[in-house]
Formats: sequence, structure tokens, C-alpha cells
Amino acid sequence: MLTMDDHIRFPIGHFVPQLELSDEERRGIIDQIPEITKTLREVTQHLQDEQLRTPYRTGGWKITQIVHHLADNDMNAYIRFKRALTEEEPLASSYREDLWASLPDYHELLMDDSIQLLEILHKRFLTLLNSLQPDQFKRKLRTEVLGTISLDIALQRFAWHGQHHIAQIKAFTASQRW
Repeated sequence: MLTMDDHIRFPIGHFVPQLELSDEERRGIIDQIPEITKTLREVTQHLQDEQLRTPYRTGGWKITQIVHHLADNDMNAYIRFKRALTEEEPLASSYREDLWASLPDYHELLMDDSIQLLEILHKRFLTLLNSLQPDQFKRKLRTEVLGTISLDIALQRFAWHGQHHIAQIKAFTASQRW
């Protein structure tokens, strides 16, 4: 059962993978990727600097930190995906998201820099994804958090992660009537 804090932290719920995807289901997930940056722009473009620098929950990240985190996360996910396509079950490195969010770039760079980075990165990722054969999505990588997963699951998590953070921003701005 989700607590009140869990509802704020996980407004769309925790990630639950679908173990087998049809080609059509996979296509539907891939088609969600360009919507991530489009929606991110839409939900943040009207916010003032002070609002962007407000934590979405007590002890949580500021909206700008969430956006910078999305860029860092998606870069890492893209690299992990490529490694799984070119290596046998590589161990995907993890990183300390909390510590990365405290570094100067998260506080000094414009949020739009990370949105632009996401747009370019997603364009590259889509080019790669659209060139793959269905059996390539069965390739695997190992993670500290999820264990061994297929690229189908990595793809689902990638899309979920973007939607998860966008939902946090939407829920927070709605609660503030921004």
C-alpha cells in the first residue's frame, strides 16, 4: 500500500515491468519517447525562476534538479542500452543521483540546457531503437537495482522514468495552482 509520501514521490506508481512485449506494445513505448521532452517543456515553460527552484516535496528535489536529473539519467540509460547491444550482459554502472543533484551544474545551468540535451539524446536513441530487430530487445544487461533485465524492460523503465518525473512536476504545480 502506498503511503501519502509515496503518492507524492510516485504519482504514477512504482515501476512494474511487462515481461513480454509484442512488437506493437514495444512500438507504443518507443513512440512515447518524443513526448517526454515535449511534455516537459509544456509543464515548465510558464514557471518563474523561483517556482522552478522550489522542491516538489519536503526534502525533495527542485523542479530544475528533476529536469537536470532526467538528462543525466537518460544519458546513462542510452549508454547502458548501447553496451547491452555490443557486449554480453554488461554490468550497468550505477550513480549516486542524490550527490549528482547537489553538484553545481544542477544549480547553475539553465533548465532549458537539459531539455535541449534530452531532445538531441532522444533523437539519437530513437534512431537506434527504430533500427533494431525484435530479437535484439531480448539482449540483457545487469543492474544493481533490478538484477538482470532485457532491453525490453530497460526500454519500459526508460519511458516510465520520464513519465514518473513529469507526473511529479504536474502534481506539484497543480497543488500550488501554478
